Amino acid sequence: MRRILRVLSLLGCLSSGAVQAQELGGLAQFLEGSVRDSRVGAEVHLKVSQGVPWRVFTLTDPDRLVVDFREVDWQGADPAALRQSEKVTALRIGGFRPGWSRLVAVLALPMPLQQAGLTVDAETGAAELLLRLGAADRAAFDARAGAPQDPRWDLPPASAVRPVPQGAGPVVVMIDPGHGGIDPGAEAGSASEADLMLTFARELREVLLRAGGFEVAMTRDTDSFISLEGRVALAHAAGADVFVSLHADSIDEGIARGAAVYTLAEDASDAASAALAERHDRDDLLAGVDLSGADDRVANVLLDLARLDNTPRSQAMAQHLLDGIRNAVGRVHKRPLRQAGFSVLKAADIPSALIELGFLSTAGELANLQDPAWRAGMAAGIRDGLQAWALEDAALARLRRQ
Repeated sequence: MRRILRVLSLLGCLSSGAVQAQELGGLAQFLEGSVRDSRVGAEVHLKVSQGVPWRVFTLTDPDRLVVDFREVDWQGADPAALRQSEKVTALRIGGFRPGWSRLVAVLALPMPLQQAGLTVDAETGAAELLLRLGAADRAAFDARAGAPQDPRWDLPPASAVRPVPQGAGPVVVMIDPGHGGIDPGAEAGSASEADLMLTFARELREVLLRAGGFEVAMTRDTDSFISLEGRVALAHAAGADVFVSLHADSIDEGIARGAAVYTLAEDASDAASAALAERHDRDDLLAGVDLSGADDRVANVLLDLARLDNTPRSQAMAQHLLDGIRNAVGRVHKRPLRQAGFSVLKAADIPSALIELGFLSTAGELANLQDPAWRAGMAAGIRDGLQAWALEDAALARLRRQ
């Protein structure tokens, strides 16, 4: 998407009534509206029960008109009925952040914003928004397109709020798409957990890399089988700072919804240490510690000491991941923070969490996992959670046992 730093000033887009509406609060109700062609372009009319903060801008690739609102309930709004225009080829309305909603009109041709104003009825308090689009050539439309950056509306850039600690280098994230190869995981029709998690893992990797401050490795980037213990070994080999395993659950009876985040159960820690000491090469157990000459008892003690420091870090990361997911997609499981003895969570010195993204056995959840827009929101939530955790973890680092 092409974004131009030149923005459509709110002062140029808002009438005096709309500026005044910036101070109003409460949930406004959609009343009526239309999107119609005009002689030179198109017009958007929207009426809500009271004035609310709003903004408008255009974007390219494809050409779109975007209108953001705070605190508007769009129940009863039918985009298909609102759109009565050939110059607007599609109309979408929905939430995109808690407390925010967005209307997107896909334009058939470049039509820059020529007039924008919101008026408030002095007697009823109802507000009416009028947007007029005109005709322009491609260059003129592109020059004015771009999302505004305005502190009254936007959250500050993530790098300004939750930077990865300076001087500590990038956070190395090992993403583990669950199952693979001969192990497809849960299945629903032609969809398998292994394929869905691999697709999401690749998208999450791109989101993290674009955010900056992260290096990303994956336990698998193909439909291949990797043993559970082998995934932990790969995390050590990559020098991972964080291990995130991705799964999708399924139940035989009933309906379940929402993501959940798992950490290693406390009662599984001793068994985990024993299993690691038994199955792994000694140089795979703890990063930076040579245990090649140590017997199992010494290895177990050192693993337990490492886990005393690491368990709170994993639990804190799980909470931040859950907060990020909840803020991004709005729904999590009714019991979203859990503990279990999953083998992939057994690294003693790497903060680890397993995320169940949803339930393949629930039709709506399966549709989400197959929806690129929903997956983008989920990936953004995980990114936000990791950024918040990295900042907190760096602040607490000097308090931990060295």
